[in-house]
Amino acid sequence: MQSLYEWEFRGYGDLDTIVKRNCKEFEKDIDAEYIKKVTGGVREHLDEINALIEEAAPEWPLEQVAKVDKNSLRVAIYEMVFDPEEDVPPRVSINEAVEVGKTFGSEGASKFINGVLGHIYRKYEEKLRPRNER
Repeated sequence: MQSLYEWEFRGYGDLDTIVKRNCKEFEKDIDAEYIKKVTGGVREHLDEINALIEEAAPEWPLEQVAKVDKNSLRVAIYEMVFDPEEDVPPRVSINEAVEVGKTFGSEGASKFINGVLGHIYRKYEEKLRPRNER
């Protein structure tokens, strides 16, 4: 999320350099390969992810959503909808994004994030159910 935040803040420049620097800085505490996969996946599906956010929160233009909140949503939506390996269960993605919102987001971020991701979860519920429940 931090790398995506910086990427947006810097005008969507060189994400790979940002990710590489952040991974080096925090190398002992992270899974660099997973971070590269998620940030690359968000970049690849950015328009689709943004469209899902706009659909779930039509009263909030994307440019008015706080960058922390927006990028927390982007990570969770990638994990829930676009990650081909389905590494993270959808409910875990939602909980993690809500916690990031509580800790770093704007006032009311956790409720906003929960509402957007809940809408997306319901829309894709059949696809998002664990494989053993399909």
